[in-house]
Amino acid sequence: MRIALLGLGKMGANMARRLARHNIEVVGFNRSQEIVNTLAAEQVIIPANTLTEVVAKLSTPRIIWLMLPAGITTEEAINQLVPLLGKGDIIIDGGNSNYHDSVRRGQLLAQHNISFVDAGTSGGIWGLENGYCLMVGGTTQTVEIIAPVLKALAPASDRGWARVGPVGAGHYTKMIHNGIEYGMMQAYSEGFTLLHRKEEFEIDLAQITELWRHGSVVRSWLLDLTAQAFKVDAAVGPASPAQKPAQILDALSPYVEDSGEGRWVVIEAVEQGVAIPVITLALQMRFVSRETSGYGYRLLSLMRKAFGGHVAPKIEKKS
Repeated sequence: MRIALLGLGKMGANMARRLARHNIEVVGFNRSQEIVNTLAAEQVIIPANTLTEVVAKLSTPRIIWLMLPAGITTEEAINQLVPLLGKGDIIIDGGNSNYHDSVRRGQLLAQHNISFVDAGTSGGIWGLENGYCLMVGGTTQTVEIIAPVLKALAPASDRGWARVGPVGAGHYTKMIHNGIEYGMMQAYSEGFTLLHRKEEFEIDLAQITELWRHGSVVRSWLLDLTAQAFKVDAAVGPASPAQKPAQILDALSPYVEDSGEGRWVVIEAVEQGVAIPVITLALQMRFVSRETSGYGYRLLSLMRKAFGGHVAPKIEKKS
């Protein structure tokens, strides 16, 4: 089987590698030629320099998987592919597109007799070894055609992938998935902050994260990753003192980005009239992490002084 993969970033490149391991040929295209050359040298992809060349190297039905940034980049790629493809060909969008865009694109491509699948893709940089969770939206017939690809990318052929509904359902499900992820991460962050602040108990967060991984009702892959991050690097050697979480965290910026899907979840909840306070607050806390001026908190201090004469101590900046 042969498919094309457009977009060979961290995730796209590893997806190409995983497909190659399962004997699925990949025609690879990327705006930056460096990764194309790297993957070609690894004998992972069949390189292509243009979209016309990509299509020419595929047999019908031609299957093209997009792993591109959501929005205009994905939109432009689809518009450029339409005149190059024909009846029965399939475009799969594995990026984090808004499900409204996916529904619209599916309708547009149907007018050209081109099938469309929206594949919510989770797994990050670990997908190469562990496989990807694939939430797929599309017709049953189209999903059956691409099933060998989905089985190769998933953790196993019988799990980790599913058709979750018609076009749009894949990205809708992934959007909700990411919203839940926001809430889980925020809960872990708050809990570990409380443990860290209880200085008189000298609680070792590395010990606690490892402890909770086994038998606890709050165990999860997010907890596994946190525990792993707190462990001593094996290269340091067992004779070295344990590395404290504070040492690891000190090297990181407190700025927390969001992919956009958390915002879409909150908007969806407002439109449906469904209360999702945990996810909403988790998103808002990410916004707080980016507030460097403290302007809003300075206003709160000003108000307290105005009505009650409360004067907050001025914090001297460290040189």
